[in-house]
Amino acid sequence: MKVCPQCKQRYPHESSFCFVDGCSLEALPDARLGTTVAGRYVLEQILGEGGMATVYGARHKLVDRPCAVKILHGEVVRDPNVRERFRREARHAQRLAHPNIIEVYDQGETDEGTAFLVMELLQGQSLAHIISQGKMPATRVLRLAVQMVRALARAHDFEVIHRDLKPENVFVMAGDRIKLLDFGIARSTHDSRLTSVGEIFGTPEYMAPEQGTSTDAGPAADIYSLGIIFFEMLTGDLPFEAPNAPTMLVKHLSEPAPHVRSRAPEVPQSFDDLVFSMMAKSPGDRPVDAQSVLVKLIKIGEELGVALPSEQEPEPAPQSRQLRPAEAQIWERRSRLFDEMLKRGFTTGAPPDLARMLTELRGKVTEVGELRAKAFDEQQKLEVIESEARDGRVRFGQAMDTLSADASKLREEARTLRQPAAPQPGATDFPERLRAAHKQAVFWEGRCAFMEPYIELAKAYRELAQIVEDWHQLRQKEKENERSAQDIDAQLTDLDFQIKELRSGLEAHDRDVEERRQESREVIGDMGRRAEQLEAELLIIATRFCAPLRAKPELVPLFRDLEAAG
Repeated sequence: MKVCPQCKQRYPHESSFCFVDGCSLEALPDARLGTTVAGRYVLEQILGEGGMATVYGARHKLVDRPCAVKILHGEVVRDPNVRERFRREARHAQRLAHPNIIEVYDQGETDEGTAFLVMELLQGQSLAHIISQGKMPATRVLRLAVQMVRALARAHDFEVIHRDLKPENVFVMAGDRIKLLDFGIARSTHDSRLTSVGEIFGTPEYMAPEQGTSTDAGPAADIYSLGIIFFEMLTGDLPFEAPNAPTMLVKHLSEPAPHVRSRAPEVPQSFDDLVFSMMAKSPGDRPVDAQSVLVKLIKIGEELGVALPSEQEPEPAPQSRQLRPAEAQIWERRSRLFDEMLKRGFTTGAPPDLARMLTELRGKVTEVGELRAKAFDEQQKLEVIESEARDGRVRFGQAMDTLSADASKLREEARTLRQPAAPQPGATDFPERLRAAHKQAVFWEGRCAFMEPYIELAKAYRELAQIVEDWHQLRQKEKENERSAQDIDAQLTDLDFQIKELRSGLEAHDRDVEERRQESREVIGDMGRRAEQLEAELLIIATRFCAPLRAKPELVPLFRDLEAAG
C-alpha cells in the first residue's frame, strides 16, 4: 500500500503518483496500513507490536466506529495451536462481557488466511508504565485492585483462567478505570487440548509456584499473580529478584514471600496480610477464590474510609452512523468534477477514450454506493443481533455474580470450620499429656497402695480428668464443625449445580448468536470486498483520466477543487 504525502489518499502498491495532486507516492511502513480487513475494518495506524501479533488502530468503514484490530504475524500463523489460542482469546473476552475486561467485537481471518480479532479502542496507559514511575499510594492501589479482582472473578466464574496476569496486561484509562487484557493463553478449566507436555505459560516474575511445575494450574495461580502485582504496586518493586527466568521460578517455589510492610511500612497491616496470603506457596493457603479477595478489599476500604469504585454498569454499545464522507459520496463529487474538466478542457467535444473512462467510472461509483448502502443495512441487522447477544451475556454475568458471591462465602465458612482449632496456652498433644498424667496417677496409686490418702493422688486424678474432658470437648467441637461444614458442602453442591446451569445457558446463548451473526458477517464481508475491488479500479481509471488533463492551465482550479473534495 502507498500513500500520497500531500492529500494522504491511499493507493495500491502498483500505483506511482496521485491523480489528485500529481505527487509521487510513498510506501507505507507497514504493508497492511490503509487496507481493509473483512471488508469493513480500515487499518489506519500501528498501536503496538509483540512477538505474536500487531495491533492496529482502525475504524469500521460502514458505521464510522473506532476500534483496534489485532492480527497474527505471518511467521506464527501456520502453527495451529497459536491460531487456536488466538481465536480462544476472542471467545473468552466476548463470553465474559464485563466492564473491566476489554470488549471484543469480532474475529475471523483476513483474505490471506491470517487470524484477526477486533477490540474496543482504549485510551490510557498500561499499569506497567504507572508502576515504572514508583510505588503507588495504598488508597489508589485499593481502587484499582477492586476492579482487577472483579474482572478476574468474572473470568473464574465462567471457568476461564488467565494464566498471564502482569502489569502489561492491565490497562488504566481516564478516571483510573481498569481493563484486563490479553486472554491469549487463558484456558477453560475443562479444556486442556492446547497444553502440551513440558509447556509452561506465563511471565516468570508473576508466575505461581505450581505454574513452574505443572500445566494444570487453577484459579489460585491467577490469585498468586495478582498478589505479586499488588505487592509491586504498593512497594515499587517485585517481591523476588533474579538474574534469569529459571532462578526466578525457583524463588517462587522455595523462597518465602516478603511482607509488603517490610518495604513500605506505611501500608495498612490488613492490606499487607491480604497480599501476603495471596502469595502463599500452597494454593490451598491462598484466599478461597477471587470473590473472597474482593470481600477483603472492600473491608479494607471501609476500615480506611476509602471510597471504592462501585460496580460499573455495562457500557452502552457504540452508536453506529451512516457512512462518513463515504467513498461513494467522495467519488460522486469527483465524477462531477471530471465531467466539468471535460467540458472546460475540450470545447469541441471530449476525446472518446476520456468520455468512455468517465462513463465507466460513473457506473462503478453507482455500484459502490449501492454496495455500501446494502452493507450498512446488513450491518444494522448485525448490530441488533450483537445487542441481543450483549444483553444476554450481561444478564448471565449478573446472575453469576450473585451465585458466585454466595458460593464464595460458603467456601470461606467451610474452610474456617475445618481449620484446626488454635492451641490453648500451654496445651500440647492430648494423647501424650494423657499418658503422662496417667503415669503420674499410677505412681501415686502405688505410693498409697490404697491404704494412705495422698493428696497428690487426688491432684493426679483431677489433672487426668481435666485432660480427658478437654480432649472430649475439642473432639466434639471438631465433629460439630465437620457436620456444619458438610451442611455447607450440601449447599455448595446445590449452588454449583445452578452455576453449571448458568454456564451451559451462556454457551447455548453464544452458539445461537454466533450462527445468526455469521451469516450477516459473510454478506457484509463479500459486499465490502467487492466495493474495495471497485474502489481500486476507480483509482486506476481516475489516474489514467487525469494524466492528460493535468497540463491544461484552465483546469488548475478544478484540480484544486478535486483535492478539496476528499
